[in-house]
Amino acid sequence: MSVLKITEENFENEIINSQKISLIDFYADWCGPCKMQSPVIDELAEARDDINVGKINVDENQNLAEKYGVMSIPTLIVIKNGEVIKQFVGLTPKSQIEEYLK
Repeated sequence: MSVLKITEENFENEIINSQKISLIDFYADWCGPCKMQSPVIDELAEARDDINVGKINVDENQNLAEKYGVMSIPTLIVIKNGEVIKQFVGLTPKSQIEEYLK
């Protein structure tokens, strides 16, 4: 499965109303660590069809970034049943992310 481009318009439908666990990457195009995190996110999206994997550009979706308390990027959040169950700030190893995607 490919990475979903999440926006304020499709967030509720794609993430909140989903029956799957969702991994969301809050990023910006200009962010160096975000560019380093991106291949890990892409890898997870390709390997796992049992979860939703999405990216949110904080410059284009400031309301979502504010709603989830994103103060620095990259920030990854794991959402299950509409609730945040884990939040990672900074470059995060794949193994650490996978622990919360069960």
